Amino acid sequence: MRILGIETSCDETSISILEFKAKNQCRILANFVFSQIAVHQPFGGVVPTLAKREHQKNLVPILKLSLKKAGLLKKKKSVINAQKLAVLEAILGREDLLKRQFLLFLKNYQKPAIHLIAVTAGPGLAPALWPGVNFARALSFDWNIPLVGINHLEGHILSNWLPQTENQWTKINLTKKIFPALSLIVSGGHTQLVLIKKIGEYKIIGETRDDAAGECFDKTARLLNLGYPGGPAIAKEAEKVKKMQLKTKIILPRPMINSQDFDFSFAGLKTAVLYLIEDLKKQKINFKDLTPFIAKEIQNSINEVLVIKTIKAAQKLGVKSVILGGGVSANEDLKNLLKREVSEKLSNVALFIPEPRYTGDNAAMIALTAWFKQKTALKNTWQKLEADANLRLK
Repeated sequence: MRILGIETSCDETSISILEFKAKNQCRILANFVFSQIAVHQPFGGVVPTLAKREHQKNLVPILKLSLKKAGLLKKKKSVINAQKLAVLEAILGREDLLKRQFLLFLKNYQKPAIHLIAVTAGPGLAPALWPGVNFARALSFDWNIPLVGINHLEGHILSNWLPQTENQWTKINLTKKIFPALSLIVSGGHTQLVLIKKIGEYKIIGETRDDAAGECFDKTARLLNLGYPGGPAIAKEAEKVKKMQLKTKIILPRPMINSQDFDFSFAGLKTAVLYLIEDLKKQKINFKDLTPFIAKEIQNSINEVLVIKTIKAAQKLGVKSVILGGGVSANEDLKNLLKREVSEKLSNVALFIPEPRYTGDNAAMIALTAWFKQKTALKNTWQKLEADANLRLK
């Protein structure tokens, strides 16, 4: 079985092709991720309309690259009949740039040996999700291939089981010994603790009440003039502390770290950073000289809250494993702190951390998730599949 994955939930356009065989063996034939960071950097965050445009512009070229790398791109010359053309134009009615490229692609290339199409249906930015969903719908209709919508967050959980190397057969080793599991999902738009009884059966036990961890990194990085995306920028700035000395200690709050629930709140941390900068200016202290120390404290505050809440939840629920996922999981300090705390406080609990290349948004995790969902895929899904910016794990 070969599965084509499509991901456009935010500011990465990604297409992947995964192949599966008996005994739960999987390999990645292609996995392309086109980042839009350069497009959004001048604005300090993702601009939804620009994200939509970039997805429309990039989907067909990335599909061609993916099929070519997988050895599935075969040329042909044909004419799309009027009835089929009318349906395709209706599906892609709001995707003018994508529609032109897509129809040209269909005329020049034949249907590839793909057995299932998977696309991120949500959560995410609605203007970003729709080009991917409509692209998948159009492919499913024209190629007559089943289509399944995937929850982006479930993809982040399962990214831990993607092959480390492309074109290398790897066993998807999801045994009963892993469950029940607790997943910490941390990204630009989401911060959640999810209890997993088995793949496909989830219960959110805690989530952010306002800003997500990644969003807090972005906003505080903007306050410090460190650029976008904020997580990597703050981590890089915090590294400078190792070569510097500071007599006055910078202290920021750890929001909700002692609350009796497993929810998060990071909006107050952003406000605390703003007040700190204003206070330093009133004292006529150049806060730029203190930026590495502020960045280090921001990182420590966010990571400590994430890890301590995760450990408490894992202890209370008696889980067998802890699973990390999402873009913020690329943060080295977060990974090191979580490894240490799990080792010291959770005996016989396994810890799963995704490969750095799979922490961000990627279509490989979408295709892998679809492998578990293949029974729900239908040939006529293209008629009713919709993007859902607020899609929940359940």
